[in-house]
Amino acid sequence: MNWLQIILLSLVQGAAELLPVSSSAHVIVAEKMMGLDPSSPAMTFLLVMLHTGTMGAVLLYFWPRWKKLDLEFFKRVLVATAVTGVIGLALKKGIEVVILEKLLGHEKGEIESLFKSLPLIGAALLGVGLLITWTGMRESSPSKNGKALNLAHSVWIGMIQGLCLPFRGFSRSGSTISTGMLLGVSRPLAEDFSFALAVVLTPPVVLKELYRLMKSTTSDVHWSEMVTPGLMGMFFSFFAGYFALRWLSSWLESGRWKYFGFYCIMASCGVFALAWMGF
Repeated sequence: MNWLQIILLSLVQGAAELLPVSSSAHVIVAEKMMGLDPSSPAMTFLLVMLHTGTMGAVLLYFWPRWKKLDLEFFKRVLVATAVTGVIGLALKKGIEVVILEKLLGHEKGEIESLFKSLPLIGAALLGVGLLITWTGMRESSPSKNGKALNLAHSVWIGMIQGLCLPFRGFSRSGSTISTGMLLGVSRPLAEDFSFALAVVLTPPVVLKELYRLMKSTTSDVHWSEMVTPGLMGMFFSFFAGYFALRWLSSWLESGRWKYFGFYCIMASCGVFALAWMGF
């Protein structure tokens, strides 16, 4: 990777990670168009650093809002995260054993092998685009009023988040915020809850990716050569993520949520086109 590629990927990841448009889909497509291998050690390490940068942006942006919330909110976050873990791990295991190994005959089923499939990414983008559009169009006014977050809401949001995890392209924030809004939760509270879930979920995902990287790398991998690009990527993804959050909050609270759905639907058409062209 050259410096321009690192900066571009950082800006794409930083912005898309915190907008409801699926950062993984955008990063994978960008990598393929640059001729980069998303599964290489350098790319895996860079992605870990980019996630770390965006998590910092989330903490900086939301902490003043979270400080005003009561303890029950954070209990609901833990409940939703537990539900996500159960659903996500069960779905991952089912896909690896039943679909990849038994149906497709893979010697060792690894769900990561699906992450580079552009048709699957396109389908996931289309799915979340329809969900966001439907949610946005159901609202008749940009009122911030809504229900308080209860235990049932947190369980439903956790289930939906768990269903999203194995599929690159199905935006986590897009699906969880939409689910909260469909359940009648106010827009700001749905946004607060979605990104609180992200802060809890991101560190285990980052550690998992680092573990996979360390297991797959060989002795000829020079870690020192990946640290500087990773730190630079983390810096740019932090600032891109912070400004993306300001944009998201503005559009969400002014009743323009459906436009993110329109974008995802158009993006899915672009991904399908790239798949047809053989990328």
